[in-house]
Amino acid sequence: MPLMTRALAELIGTFWLVLGGCGAAVFAAGVPDVGIGYLGVSFAFGLTVLTMAYAIGHISGCHLNPAVSLGLAVGGRFPFADVPVYVVAQVLGAIVAAFLIWFIASDMGVHKEGQATFTLAANSLAVNGYDSLSPQGYGLFAGLVTEIVMTAMFLFIILGATDKRGIGTHAGLAIGLALTLIHLISIPITNTSVNPARSTGPALALLTGGQGQAAGQLWLFWVGPLIGAAIAGVVYRLFEQKHTA
Repeated sequence: MPLMTRALAELIGTFWLVLGGCGAAVFAAGVPDVGIGYLGVSFAFGLTVLTMAYAIGHISGCHLNPAVSLGLAVGGRFPFADVPVYVVAQVLGAIVAAFLIWFIASDMGVHKEGQATFTLAANSLAVNGYDSLSPQGYGLFAGLVTEIVMTAMFLFIILGATDKRGIGTHAGLAIGLALTLIHLISIPITNTSVNPARSTGPALALLTGGQGQAAGQLWLFWVGPLIGAAIAGVVYRLFEQKHTA
């Protein structure tokens, strides 16, 4: 499959991940009495990956995440030369989704009296962050460690689930559920990134709206996931079968 065709699939897939996951957080998490809360948002993110795994897994591998692309490259499953194009496509998909969420959310409650309305703020659009942007007020160090560990475990599961020695047809289910679990653990800490593209889209949308705090913290959501992914790629190679001549 040509690289640009695979990149287009990654753009669409990452658009779906951010629209489904962050969109669920913005539109449905806080609705009084019937809101989906942390549990629903966690499943929303997991379901976006699960559905796209079967939609584009055979086209691009369904990375949807610069950290996944890097981790697979370090693990010997993906060419390093293709990583930059995948990353650009993933980030573009996330940005488009974030602006679409903002556009839709701006109409919230406008046409029905008594409904909550949307106001763009520093913590809007399900943005990731630490200190005052952390849902439960966790700091930089806790956020960084969380993102490294959660991304490392995510990549370890991806590498194992897609190992040709494993049960490949069920990889999408395992990976989607892994992302759900990761969100259940870490939404209170950083709002869960483990995905630099997912963090970049909302942060850039907020920046264009005059809310730059998340953009100032964005470095953590690139550094942490990329470190965690690289660690997993190195560690999983220890479990690869060794062939002797």
